[in-house]
Amino acid sequence: MAEGLLRHLAGDRFEVHSAGTEATFVRPEAVRVMAEVGADISGQESKTLDQYLGESFEYVITVCDDANEACPVFPGARNRLHWSFEDPSRATGADEERLEVFRRVRDRIRSRIQKELVAVEA
Repeated sequence: MAEGLLRHLAGDRFEVHSAGTEATFVRPEAVRVMAEVGADISGQESKTLDQYLGESFEYVITVCDDANEACPVFPGARNRLHWSFEDPSRATGADEERLEVFRRVRDRIRSRIQKELVAVEA
């Protein structure tokens, strides 16, 4: 969701990539709640960090604690940030309960991105 939100909010200013500690799949709940805010992530793929280890990045941002622990240092990053958000893929319950978790995380990520964009522009 973070990749899709950054692309949606500022994709004209950044080259955005995302990866995880393991490749799984883009959750249908994520696709649905992102569509609610006008961001289409249906074409995104789940990728692993390994494919980016030789790359150079201005920023590497982890958005969940598991990723932060698994990747405490990213060799190609000039700036390494960690934003701690709950992992919505671990949400349980009925469909609507899971969607609420995805919405909450989406909104927190969006708020953080917007705050950082204002700081970058200042």
